[in-house]
Amino acid sequence: MAGNLPPLHALRAFEAAARHLSFAAAAGELNLTPSAISHQIRHLEERLGRRLFDRRPRGLELTPLGRMYFPLVHSAFEQLAQATALVGGVGPEQQKVLTISCTPSFAMAWLIQRLPSFQTAHPDIEVRLDTSTRLVDFTRDGVDVGIRFGTGDWPGVVAERLFSETLFPVCSPALLAAKGGVAGPADIARFTLIHVMPYVDDWRLWLTATGVAGVDPERGPRFDNSLIAYKAAEEGLGMAMGRGVLLESNLAGGRLVAPFDMRLASRHAYFFACAEGSEHARKIALFRRWLSAQVAAIEPRIAAKADESHSC
Repeated sequence: MAGNLPPLHALRAFEAAARHLSFAAAAGELNLTPSAISHQIRHLEERLGRRLFDRRPRGLELTPLGRMYFPLVHSAFEQLAQATALVGGVGPEQQKVLTISCTPSFAMAWLIQRLPSFQTAHPDIEVRLDTSTRLVDFTRDGVDVGIRFGTGDWPGVVAERLFSETLFPVCSPALLAAKGGVAGPADIARFTLIHVMPYVDDWRLWLTATGVAGVDPERGPRFDNSLIAYKAAEEGLGMAMGRGVLLESNLAGGRLVAPFDMRLASRHAYFFACAEGSEHARKIALFRRWLSAQVAAIEPRIAAKADESHSC
């Protein structure tokens, strides 16, 4: 049966091009030229006797056959990668290394302070933390688990919801006093708005939900990291849109205050994530169980905040 298979490099080119719907993006991922990707896919189409892509002016589209073929080929490569990791590609030492991916902000504000308890409970597992804002490919990037912020609908990924998030303005106590306090959300107009680049709509969503008009939701300085934005707020630069999970220590320590009662529930949440088929590996299962226990310990407090919030 194996003799009837198309060349592996042609299948890999098809899988990458179908996933990106772009020969150029597939070429970048596989370190090839777009013309090489096109040639390999043309060879595969000739082998199958059917077209897999429609080349249109606005880009690539999968044909009905391509849409059927892609998930099967993608799943096959995932299974090959997992099988190789289990029996040949990963030695005993690597099997004891747990690589975790999450954003720098989440790592600094929530995860790192809790990791010692995992290391104490499982001293045989060596933790490695990959902090990045990009969405990693678990198999290709050698990452075991991730803590992702989103909707949880990632293809080929096992995603388990951890907790939701709420949005609310925060500022330094000194700035609030210097402004004479606030009487209601409309007083936002007297403050500089601090933005976090990945979440540029946060202020617009909050201002709309509170019915505040006449305030430009895009004005003010922007930062590419939540913790830097909160530090700017602590120093009195302005008012930042806070996310509850990332602000626990800032609020508890009094470095920031939340002047308004209004909390807006985000449609996104934090998820535990790993590649499909890898969730039963010992180190991943242990981390997942530990993470669930950590969330359970703070869930009542999060739930109470969610009850106070409006939805967005």
